[in-house]
Amino acid sequence: MQTVSLFVDVQNVYYTTRATFQRNFDYNAFWALATENRKVVNANAYAIDRGDQKQQQFQNILRAIGFDVKLKPFIQRSDGSAKGDWDVGITIDVMEAAPESDVVILISGDGDFDLLARKVRERYNCQVEVYGVENLTASSLMLAASSFHPITPALLL
Repeated sequence: MQTVSLFVDVQNVYYTTRATFQRNFDYNAFWALATENRKVVNANAYAIDRGDQKQQQFQNILRAIGFDVKLKPFIQRSDGSAKGDWDVGITIDVMEAAPESDVVILISGDGDFDLLARKVRERYNCQVEVYGVENLTASSLMLAASSFHPITPALLL
């Protein structure tokens, strides 16, 4: 049985599915698809903590599915912009999980992860599957992955 590690860039999937489909991502449907006939060794969802109740309920749903929810505080800058980037944290966790995984799955369209996908494939001979909204996923990330799975209505609520 293949071992699999899942890494979800929650902010990225939220905004890309809302922008393209005006719908939310179905984490239960994704879990069922991605883990079928596979043993899950890691499952992390990376989110920003704004402290509101609706968001906390969503995080509890993710935990109930099987994800370890990792939170960073929401930072509002004095110029009005916001910060809440998980790229480095996701990268570190993927590099630590890859040696014990046959497959690493990343849900994100962020092109910054193309280097990570290449490195994991080369160093650990690990498959890297990327799920993302096709028209909002960097082509460099799609090319760096072993396989790209477009998020379609079947993976939406």
